[in-house]
Amino acid sequence: MKKAILIFSVCFALMSCNAQKVESSNSNDVSVSETKNPKLIVGIVVDQMRYDYLTRFYLKYGDGGFKRMVNEGFNCKNNHFNYIPTKTAAGHASLYTGTTPRYHGVIGNNWFDKTLNKSVYCVRDDAYQSVGTSSADGQMSPHRMTTTTFTDENRLFTQMRGKTIGISIKDRGAVLPAGHTANAAYWFRGKNEGAWITSTFYMNALPKWVSDFNASAVANNYLRTWNTLYPIDTYTESGDDLNNFEDGFKSKSTATFPYDLKELSKENGGYDILKSTPYGNSLTTDFAIAAIEGEQLGKDDITDVLTISFSSTDYVGHNFGVNAKETQDTYLRLDKDLERLFNVLDAEVGKGNYTVFLTADHGAPYVPAFLNSQKIPGGLLNFNDVKTDLNSLLYSKLKVQDLVLKISNEQVFLNHKIIEKSNLDINSIENIIINKLLDYDFVNKVFKGSVVNNFAFQDGAEYLLKNGYNQKRSGDILIVMESSVFSDGPWNKKGTDHGSGYAYDTHVPLLFFGKGIKKGHTYRKTEITDIAPTMSALLGISFPNGATGMPLGFVLD
Repeated sequence: MKKAILIFSVCFALMSCNAQKVESSNSNDVSVSETKNPKLIVGIVVDQMRYDYLTRFYLKYGDGGFKRMVNEGFNCKNNHFNYIPTKTAAGHASLYTGTTPRYHGVIGNNWFDKTLNKSVYCVRDDAYQSVGTSSADGQMSPHRMTTTTFTDENRLFTQMRGKTIGISIKDRGAVLPAGHTANAAYWFRGKNEGAWITSTFYMNALPKWVSDFNASAVANNYLRTWNTLYPIDTYTESGDDLNNFEDGFKSKSTATFPYDLKELSKENGGYDILKSTPYGNSLTTDFAIAAIEGEQLGKDDITDVLTISFSSTDYVGHNFGVNAKETQDTYLRLDKDLERLFNVLDAEVGKGNYTVFLTADHGAPYVPAFLNSQKIPGGLLNFNDVKTDLNSLLYSKLKVQDLVLKISNEQVFLNHKIIEKSNLDINSIENIIINKLLDYDFVNKVFKGSVVNNFAFQDGAEYLLKNGYNQKRSGDILIVMESSVFSDGPWNKKGTDHGSGYAYDTHVPLLFFGKGIKKGHTYRKTEITDIAPTMSALLGISFPNGATGMPLGFVLD
């Protein structure tokens, strides 16, 4: 009997062991299948895209561009920037690093460097030389961005085998998303060249596919007549074509369709005119497709990343504004370019093998003059005059000149050398300035930088200011203007601008679709800094080293 029991026990144990092996094997199979990464991540930034461009023009879009992302992917409908100032460079850096200017250090496109005592450009780097042009337009690198991007982390995770390529008409739109370890970043040199260029930070000579693209003179083909894609009278989602709120182009008396770009290019910077038309986005799409083929992106199981920033939407917006027929036409044409790009990804990488996210680097408001015409408050504040006023006031009280060095990005920079040399009390100076600034009609709030740094707010302007405040780089005093108030200048009386913490600048689209992405939507508030951690979570890699955002688990399949 004991022997029979022993035999049964052994058989049962063997059966259990085999069952566990089968279960373990099946579990491993499922795990491998579930964690298999996309072959290619495509990050798309539409420069200056308000959220309502997605909804306002929706019925005019085709099925293969924006609508495909909405219908096949996940739509975060309440997505916002979580810092001030909402500028292009800061936006691109924030969404790829997963943190804010407080940590990554890119506090604007240009800013006043307190150490160098001069204004600096976000990606300018004289340590490197131009590649593909004899101009200095290629002397760029991401050296002023002090944290990693998720593109960097993917490169590190894959032992540098996963490629990263960055593409944009703007240098900053290509350089910052691609990160510190990119294989390449390319941007467009207009003027009399019409060529894609780069920096010796990445390489010493252009690859053959880039040289071939430049030699094909694709840019020249876009110097054509720009008319509306569809009959202009169907563009009911935008204002009158002829109005007083748009700039237009030199040598054309009105900002109205059609535009003879070849003729207008003579007085508008040569090939640079393409930047301010939808054809700049088409050219960017052409080049991105050439990069997918030339770099063989997504052709193996090691994840590559392609970053694309469509900059022409920003140039068009600044020139014509958010209510223009030109802006609507630019988005309808961009929709066609997105469809073309997705079709190439389907063919070259394969449906279900790639993941795309699309967002913006900031939004934009209606120009104050238009709002005033509709009895809505708004205005212009000339900070050059403000600086003069402040220095005059300080001199009258303290008998010391030029205590205010610069007002940049609505931040006041003080002359600390003179303050120390004159043995002045900086707190007293700051209090004088704050009280004066609050006398201006268009100023809402003013804070000392030292106070902002210690804010505990979780919402409102104070929360946004803290996230945008970099202790080493930001100014001594931070100004919050009233809504729809622009910095006065020749560029801001028409068209539009951006940079505030108001909803028109912070609320932007966030769409995901492709491998690893659920179908659906949410009104839950998401922040731009959540994108990089979400992509890192999808890939199973480290978050960028300064990341403060959270992965959006409800987006991931």
